[in-house]
Amino acid sequence: MPEERSNRDTPFDPSDWDPKALIETHYQGVWRYLRAIGCSADLADDISQETFVAVLKRPFEQFHPNSTAAYLRRVAFHLMVTAKRQAGKMIATDELEVLDRIWTRWVGADLSGDAVIDALTECFSRLTPRAQQSLRMRYADNASREDIAESLKITSHGVKNLQQRAKAQLRECLEEKLNPS
Repeated sequence: MPEERSNRDTPFDPSDWDPKALIETHYQGVWRYLRAIGCSADLADDISQETFVAVLKRPFEQFHPNSTAAYLRRVAFHLMVTAKRQAGKMIATDELEVLDRIWTRWVGADLSGDAVIDALTECFSRLTPRAQQSLRMRYADNASREDIAESLKITSHGVKNLQQRAKAQLRECLEEKLNPS
């Protein structure tokens, strides 16, 4: 009896190759990955598109959706590093590689990152209203620590402590939800 091969080892049938399906399946995951490693929304849009253009220009053989997702993230990662360097921005690739490993661990087989977003949304809802407001002001509104302090009627140092505690709570909650042991 012949040995059974896993999906990971078996290439997809070339007749199944559909660039539109590739983009529909993986675009959101690539975009969320880029946002997770520090791209602005606009840059993530641009690099996500460039990723698929680059991949579709050269021979590409899909083996498994998870392998394809990992390959697309790798291409996007390198395009982002190149874009940041061309813009004259210093970039610490060691930190990006740590973020890449965390994203890969959290997302796992979820190609779109929906599970991470759902978990983050639930974890965020568990924070105190002040912590939520502080993080929204910082990351959604790009407010300064001083502006947040004024709005919350606390010191700038108080904002720093509040945000550090909130981020630690989010990290712990996400670890529990995404890596149950």
